[in-house]
Amino acid sequence: MPEDHKQHREDHFYKKAKKQGYRARSAFKLKDIQRKFNVFKRAFYILDLGSVPGSWLEVSKEFAEENLEKYNDQHYHRTHYKIMGVDIKKVSPLENIKTVRMDLTRLELQNEIDSYFQDELDLILSDASIKKTGIKFSDSVNQVKLCFKILQIVKKNLKPKGATVIKCFQGVDFNKFYRSMKKGFQSVQSYKPKSSKKGSNEIYVIGINKK
Repeated sequence: MPEDHKQHREDHFYKKAKKQGYRARSAFKLKDIQRKFNVFKRAFYILDLGSVPGSWLEVSKEFAEENLEKYNDQHYHRTHYKIMGVDIKKVSPLENIKTVRMDLTRLELQNEIDSYFQDELDLILSDASIKKTGIKFSDSVNQVKLCFKILQIVKKNLKPKGATVIKCFQGVDFNKFYRSMKKGFQSVQSYKPKSSKKGSNEIYVIGINKK
């Protein structure tokens, strides 16, 4: 067994994911973000970009189902949830969740969003990543470019006061993306979850209350 694969299998969060029935350790990144920022508050219509293998979809479904009971009142008029996952790779099916195999930068994605939700979204998540080359400078530049494309999807589809979580890489253009996020949200924070791997330059940008 290769050493890096062996380390992955022995990883605390990998074991925890298997024990709790999640598809990947990344489920705990999103749960950590939720504990700190409460991004799932009143979230029923949820879009997840870069979904493979589906652990963020699993977590989203948990909170959406919880919200149906928690906010069963007259203030918010949603009696159901809709969750859609998008990835360039195939996501294994999940009950009551729509998955779309598509490059998220393609214009056709907007048609999929419009036809499925037929309304503005409460929460847009993105754990999407470029294919890394191992050269941190160029990887971070290209990841920020992807983040800007995702931000365009957010601007077009997220409701006022909605929330977003976007994975970025720390690097030369990170601050430029962070400033762009601040123009569109009342509160913007950057955060590295406890379950992020040591040495990883990934960081999540959380936007709360879209202007």
